[in-house]
Amino acid sequence: MKIAPFGVEQWMNEYETRCTHNLAETCVESLTVAQLLDLAGHGDSLLRQLLPLKLTYGAIEGSDRLRSAVAALYDRQAAGNVMIAHGAVGANHLVHLTLVEPGDRVVSVLPTYQQHYSIPESIGADVRLLRLREENAWLPDLEELAALVDGGAKLVAINNPNNPTGSLMDRAFLEQVVRICDHAGAWLLCDEVYRGIDQADPGTTVSVADLYERGISTGSMSKAFSLAGLRLGWVVGPTLLIHELSVHRDYNTISVGMVDDLLASVALESAPAILDRNRALTRANLATLSDWVEAQPQISWVKPQGGTTALLRHDMPMTSRQLCVRLIEETGVMLTPGSAMSMEGYLRIGYANNPAVLADGLPLLGGFLDNA
Repeated sequence: MKIAPFGVEQWMNEYETRCTHNLAETCVESLTVAQLLDLAGHGDSLLRQLLPLKLTYGAIEGSDRLRSAVAALYDRQAAGNVMIAHGAVGANHLVHLTLVEPGDRVVSVLPTYQQHYSIPESIGADVRLLRLREENAWLPDLEELAALVDGGAKLVAINNPNNPTGSLMDRAFLEQVVRICDHAGAWLLCDEVYRGIDQADPGTTVSVADLYERGISTGSMSKAFSLAGLRLGWVVGPTLLIHELSVHRDYNTISVGMVDDLLASVALESAPAILDRNRALTRANLATLSDWVEAQPQISWVKPQGGTTALLRHDMPMTSRQLCVRLIEETGVMLTPGSAMSMEGYLRIGYANNPAVLADGLPLLGGFLDNA
């Protein structure tokens, strides 16, 4: 099976260890184990759970404790609607491998995480892209979506909040998407790894899995929960789909690590505390970034409504990759070129890391743009 190179991941692999100011980061400032235990109110008591833990495969589908904690993030789900995976990247992969066959029509928004169009394309699907546009605040055009699924689509893939634009579909908008998918008989996959850190209260948007009988939601500990090092994610959907996913999962996952399972359970049982911390951080950082953008004549944007990233339009006389390479080499500041996500003319910036990184990196970026 041939598959297109993963543009963003290849960029990260090439340059992430060479920068001094990482403004390409997409995870909210990562927690230490000590910080996690403090937020969860565990103190040293976790050792009493951890030390006697026998490091077997553990529960193949994920512990009951973990799946129940994931289900609690949703309005209408139970542990039987949850499958644990190796990160959201593993969860998304399993959904596409399970549902998509050669010749199936798959509709994916663009820009988005590249999995959602390159994996179906590699399977031999008829992939149709719904291009998001600035003039629509980076939200899908619903008439275009209806036209793309007309005549039958197997799967529609979206992500909410969107990566890289930070656009956010609220409940009313998602309900319109659901009606279109239902009319076409399509599954609706929503990559929700940034769910829970919206810019406006209550801070968490409704999940597709709670809105639609063929709705599938994927999530992870990486972005909104600041624990990318656990490499743990999940799929939430109908129980029959979970069973079908598990058949494929046996071939590439077996189980997640037991320590990861335990730490994720601790974190999700204290989800409100972690999300409160991360909303405060992302909202303050976005305010800092907004002030900077407003002072930059070479940059324009649609201000994000959620997530951890923004898409910046630039008018510099060079490609986005040329700009980003020069930026790292001359200042140590790292962004992600739009070309890595099929969005030439744009730059992706992350605003969810340590505030000091943003405070130090933005003046260097501004100086580079002034003098380039």
